[in-house]
Formats: sequence, C-alpha cells, structure tokens
Amino acid sequence: MSDVSSRDTIPTFADITTVGVGGSMAAFVQPRSRVGMIEAVEGADSQGLPLCLIGGGSNLLASDQDFPGVVVRDTRQDISVPDEVAPPEGGAPVVHINATAGTNWDDLVSYCVRMHLIGAEGLSGIPGSVGASVVQNIGAYGQEVGRLVDSVEVWDRRDKVTTELRASDLDFGYRTSLLKQTMYQAPAVPDARFFPTPRYVVLSVTLVLRHGSAAQVGSAQLARALGVEVGVTLPLERIRQAVLSVRAGKGMLEDPYRYLTDWMGSCRRTSDLEEALEAVQDDLHGPRGERVLLDRHSCGSFFTNPIISRKAADALPADAPRYPVEDSALVKTSAAWLIDHAGFHRGFALEEGSAAALSDVHTLALTNRGGARSDDLVALARAIQKGVDSTFGIHLIPEPVTPGIDLAW
Repeated sequence: MSDVSSRDTIPTFADITTVGVGGSMAAFVQPRSRVGMIEAVEGADSQGLPLCLIGGGSNLLASDQDFPGVVVRDTRQDISVPDEVAPPEGGAPVVHINATAGTNWDDLVSYCVRMHLIGAEGLSGIPGSVGASVVQNIGAYGQEVGRLVDSVEVWDRRDKVTTELRASDLDFGYRTSLLKQTMYQAPAVPDARFFPTPRYVVLSVTLVLRHGSAAQVGSAQLARALGVEVGVTLPLERIRQAVLSVRAGKGMLEDPYRYLTDWMGSCRRTSDLEEALEAVQDDLHGPRGERVLLDRHSCGSFFTNPIISRKAADALPADAPRYPVEDSALVKTSAAWLIDHAGFHRGFALEEGSAAALSDVHTLALTNRGGARSDDLVALARAIQKGVDSTFGIHLIPEPVTPGIDLAW
C-alpha cells in the first residue's frame, strides 16, 4: 500500500504522542481515504497482527519495547455541513456537522465557533482527533461530546462491515463509550481480541449543534474565569478564549511546536496551528519560560475521577469534592484532590531530577520533563495509585490507552 511507511521512515511512538514516550513499531500506515482506512485496519486484522489506531497521540502511553504490529493514523481532515440549517419544532435551528475521524478536534471546535454553531465551545483546546473524541467521550466545562453526537460511522472489525451507530447505541458515560468498552474486559484490563484499538473503528462523526453567536456559560469554574455568573450568555469566541486560557494555566493544552516536526506537520490546519503558536508566545516569555511547554508533554489527565459509593464518599474528609452523577447511589470525587492529599503534590517526582514528574501546575498530569522512558512514567503512576489506595481506599483508573503496558492491579 502506498500509505505504508518504509522501514527506514517509520516513526517511534515518542515521535507521534503528546507525552513524547514510546518505542518503535513494525509498520506505520497513514490512509488518505475512507477505503484506505478500512483496508489498513482489515489488512492488519487479517494477518493477525496487533493493531494500534492513533489520532493526535494525546491519550496514549506506549511501552519503550517494540510494538510488533501495525499503527494506523487517519490523515483525513474533512469537515462538511451535510444539510441546511433545520429548525426543529419549537426549538432553535440545528446544524449537522460531519468530520472525518482524523480531523484535529480543536480545529473542528474552532470551525464551529467561526460558523456560529453552539455546543462545542467548552471543549476547546482538548488535544486529539475527532475519532478519539467519541471513543473517550471527552468533556469539560459543562459539555461532553456524547451530548452532541448524532451518529458515528464505524468499521466493525469483528463482523467486517461498515455500520452507522446512533448516539443511543453508543452507551456514552463519564469518559467512556461502547467504543472504548470493546477494548477492555474490565477497567484498565485489556481485551486481547481488540486492544489497543476498539472493535469499532471510527471513520467519521456527525454532530448536531445549534445555530447562534452566543451561548450560556455552564460551568462554575469557567464563569469565575470570565467574571460572570453561571448561566450568563456570552459570545462564543469569548467563551472559547476563556477555556483556552484556563486550560493553558493548567498545562492542559498540547505543545503546538510538535506540529512543526516531520511526523506531525500535516495533522493540523495551518490557520489553527498559527493561532496556537501565537497564543503560547506570552507564556514562553513569562516567568516560567520553557517550563510551560514541559508541563504540556503529558497524556492530559492521567486518571479518571473516581465514581464511588455514597458510603465511600462519606468516609472521605469533609473538604473532599463530591459531585452528583446520574445514579443517586453514587458520587464522583476528584482524582486531582485525592492525589494531592495523598502527598503527591504538583511537581512531585520519585527522585530529584527525574525525567518523569507531576506537572508543575496540575496533579493529574504525569509529564515527560525530557528524556523520560515509559518505565519512568509507569513507576510514577503506580506509586500514585498505591498511595491514593493506601490513604483513601480508592483505586485510580488510568485514562490513557497503554499498548505494551499493564497498569491494572
């Protein structure tokens, strides 16, 4: 296949992930068409080879050992409006937006904001691809992608067919979906039939958004950053910029300079990349300088917020965060709070000068300070898991996909 890189030009996982860690791979394929995507996936499966589908590489921590299979990265970055604005009965006009799986997620959000489409502005700045967004059901500041999904076109690796899954089929939940669930037997326990790629490979996603130039601020944290009350209506662009600013302050934006490298250069739209590069300049010239970028060399939030029984929540200290969830018998608490109060503070490392450390600005991000290996990050992650379990009796579940790494215990 012409989309297959030659042995002399295959990247490492370190080259194509935000954390900058990981070893080599047997083959790397970058399909440029829908048919090419299906052929690449089926080609690996038909030969019984391990398959790793990668988007922006932001939610993946790979082993330094060689990956003995095929890594596939969808290079398609198409965004289209398949229908005209359609006013539903008694509601605001809605617009369907279709994006191919390889489209950079924040490029899509930027497009929606420019087109005055409401619903995704709170998800600004989340690294990764459109395909990965629905696998993970990304969310932030009062919004989740699962609430926007109309349908997802997938290739079913088991039945060897393409199919369209509606939002009601996808079993969206907190940082999970039917797609993600097909990779695991239990949380963080891989299902060898498909891992590290879901049974259903996303080809494209269709979202439903509302037409309008302003939206309500739905998050208390975002409202504080904007200096307004929750529920106040503001222009979409102002909300987007506030979200980007808050994420930047937490180190939860990716390093835009990665898109100037050979292996990432074609993965973002030029205008959106230029905007991201410009936005980081003030921080780089601030008091923290280059450390701003080091805090971005991570997998994002490494652990999900635990959802626990009310009894377990009652046993936590009074100041521990508690958030309601759909099941009234359960409570969500903050992984960042648990980590910090178990003694793992911002900047924590197992040894002084270690290449793997918690971010200087956020305890949920495990960062590569330069030259870290996967074993370094795994050791840090396991120490945090054991410390939180020992202190609070709560087991933290890793969020990233971890080919070649076992973080279940």
